Amino acid sequence: MFQSLKMKPTPGSTRSLNDHFKKKSKKNVLWIIIGVVLLNSIGMSVVLPLLPFMVGKYLPAQQVVVGMGALLSVFAACTFFAAPVFGALSDRYGRKIILIISLLGSVIGYVLFGIGGALWILFLGRIIDGLTAGNITTLFAYISDSTEPKERAKWFGYIGAAMGIGKLGGPALGGLLGSINIALPFYITAGLIFLSGLAVYFLLPESLPVEKRTTHLTLNSFNTFSHFKDIFSLKEIKILLILGILFYAGLSVFQFNFIIFLKDIYKWGPAFIGGMLTIIGVCDILSRAVLLPWLLKHFNEKSIGIAGLIGLGIGLGLILASIYVHSIIIISLAVIFIISGEGLFDPTYNGKLSQSIDESKQGKLQGVNQSLQSANNMLMPIGAAAIYFYSPGTLYATASFILLAAVIMYAKYIPQTTMTQNSRDHV
Repeated sequence: MFQSLKMKPTPGSTRSLNDHFKKKSKKNVLWIIIGVVLLNSIGMSVVLPLLPFMVGKYLPAQQVVVGMGALLSVFAACTFFAAPVFGALSDRYGRKIILIISLLGSVIGYVLFGIGGALWILFLGRIIDGLTAGNITTLFAYISDSTEPKERAKWFGYIGAAMGIGKLGGPALGGLLGSINIALPFYITAGLIFLSGLAVYFLLPESLPVEKRTTHLTLNSFNTFSHFKDIFSLKEIKILLILGILFYAGLSVFQFNFIIFLKDIYKWGPAFIGGMLTIIGVCDILSRAVLLPWLLKHFNEKSIGIAGLIGLGIGLGLILASIYVHSIIIISLAVIFIISGEGLFDPTYNGKLSQSIDESKQGKLQGVNQSLQSANNMLMPIGAAAIYFYSPGTLYATASFILLAAVIMYAKYIPQTTMTQNSRDHV
């Protein structure tokens, strides 16, 4: 009698239970990815306060700014050429091995910075780090492999929040460690990134199954511009990438110019500027980790993306207004609008971008996107500086119009769902 009362699992209930454990395991893997991003972000931001002093060991004081600019440009140029190639390699050989190689390249780069001894060694470190710069490209492809399309914007938001947390605390830690020994933060950073590599090796499964990988490599696979040609040959993806170019161009005006703006127009010193940077960090984390997940439950990604672009545009307009009406309230509101707008648009944009192509080309697509951002980082500081020298008002008016164009493009040309059969079959 008691035997007859025993509950036997039905095939449906067993399948449901298996699905539950698979989802839980996949979520644990994604949180490991977030941890890797956090460690990397802390490590990279730890060294930021020390860069002028490290470069100053090998250059006269008046040439330090030129040396730092050259180091940043060399890294961005190397990333521009390497990111699409590493992305394509991850489509062929899997995400895990490429991510490990990229992390080890960063370790070598920061160790060389710590060793120093000559300016060329610092450049060598930046070149190695830039040429193996597949971290973000591969991490974004890994997230795309491991999540349903509707979940990607949320997880891209968590990645951005993890970066924000690292950037918030890292510089203070770097200043403290640098007071002990100027090379110490660079070794600490190398150690943190090495730990990230160990976590990837031992804890992360491969996210791209063999049957979904590209089947061959040619010499063209190592040609950065051939990847650009392939990706931009698809109309839907091309429009999305152009939209991203407009967004990052407008955002870069704020990122590369705002501190100078506060110093020149408002005559603020380091204490006030540091306080504003703290507000930026807090807004960045809250918008991506708290506001975005809540909005995704109530609105579609396109609406949230448009709201983000409008917020960024309003913020840039408020900075323009603050030139003529000096007010800390206007400046604070501008920062809140800009950072919140970035926090809403950036993850939803990357989510829609990841939906525009299948798994076997995610690495190539993310590599091209990363390469475009590197080009932006090379060109925008120079262009923004030239316009700012002519007129700060003209610079922020131009940035506002760029965002207005992005809003119109998004509303008119980008559908709610961007994945098309054409995109799947012809890349």
